[in-house]
Amino acid sequence: MIERYLLRYFLAVIDSGTFTAAAAQMAVSQPTLSAGIAKLEREVGAKLLRRSSQRIELTEAGSQFAVHARRIEREFNLATAAVGGIAQPATLRLGVLTTIASGELAGLVARISAEAPGLAVELVEGNATVLAQQLARGRVDLALTAVQGDATGDGEALRSEPYLLALPVGHRLAGEAALPGEALAGETMIVRRSCEALPETSRYFTRRGIRPSFALRTPNDDRALAMVAAGLGATVVPASHRHAGVANPALIGFDLRRTLVLVRGEDAREGMAAVVDALRGVFGGSGADGV
Repeated sequence: MIERYLLRYFLAVIDSGTFTAAAAQMAVSQPTLSAGIAKLEREVGAKLLRRSSQRIELTEAGSQFAVHARRIEREFNLATAAVGGIAQPATLRLGVLTTIASGELAGLVARISAEAPGLAVELVEGNATVLAQQLARGRVDLALTAVQGDATGDGEALRSEPYLLALPVGHRLAGEAALPGEALAGETMIVRRSCEALPETSRYFTRRGIRPSFALRTPNDDRALAMVAAGLGATVVPASHRHAGVANPALIGFDLRRTLVLVRGEDAREGMAAVVDALRGVFGGSGADGV
């Protein structure tokens, strides 16, 4: 029988990313934690972690085991709370793509609060790669992510949307419905570092001989748009990213679209149906100039 403390050691390592941090989290020495992981691997008969000088990675067996380990730990905590007479509210962990518009995300949270008032929701942000890893490891129960084009894999497509320019409303080109990339020659740009379409955007302008200067490089989309409105520069955003003082002409020849996708984890959790309905209601259909 696998002892519970070994599962907790294992989960601490994959959650913290290092043996040192996991040992501190579990209040044991690093040799003790390492010995525990080695014992766990012997008991399950498989290598669970791949160690390198820079990071810890799950093996394929480790990824599969992590889902069950997290489920066991969660059920243990629920059983303990039930026996102790502690009413523990259900918590659903929702992975959210970093580039989801804040206004829409706030609308989702408000809708969940109204339709499932007893449900606690934990939001976990990340890019598409990180969210896929979090799902595989059981760190999130659902993920709202995006893919380029229409290939949704195992997920449920919610909405497709184009990318648009973001210009200050006082800009000389802000009144145009659509603009060629060449019209931005000599303009200052803002780089959205979290943008999943950043490589394609860069290639689009480079192929047209546009090599702009950059006034800001930021992972924060709200800040990027606030700086566009203030006149610092222009950028490219998904159509759902609206901001006061910002005009959004189409970018001629930049036909890339993203599809927002809902992906479920392996476990069916309490409250999941309500959250799925809310996601469909807020992000489904043809909003934000989608189709």
